[in-house]
Amino acid sequence: MRTSRLILTILSALMFVLVVVNIVLSLGNQSMQLEVTERQQFITQSIQLEGLSRQVIGVLANMAIKTNDQQLKNLLASSGVNLGPPTEPPAGSK
Repeated sequence: MRTSRLILTILSALMFVLVVVNIVLSLGNQSMQLEVTERQQFITQSIQLEGLSRQVIGVLANMAIKTNDQQLKNLLASSGVNLGPPTEPPAGSK
């Protein structure tokens, strides 16, 4: 009787420890899921803004070429937008 009570007490203590470990792991999992969700939202928004950004750059490039605005051309060039004629690949590079 006494040994069965001791065994049950040990098992219940073990179950309590396992429940606490489960809670801690669950909370850690929730914080990781929140971080992944925030990153996914950032990526989605970046993809949505990429199209708008391309349109704005296109309009600015067209305006710079039509008005021959050197400041606007310099701004676009400093951002990596080449307004020169398209460059042909070297003849033997294929």
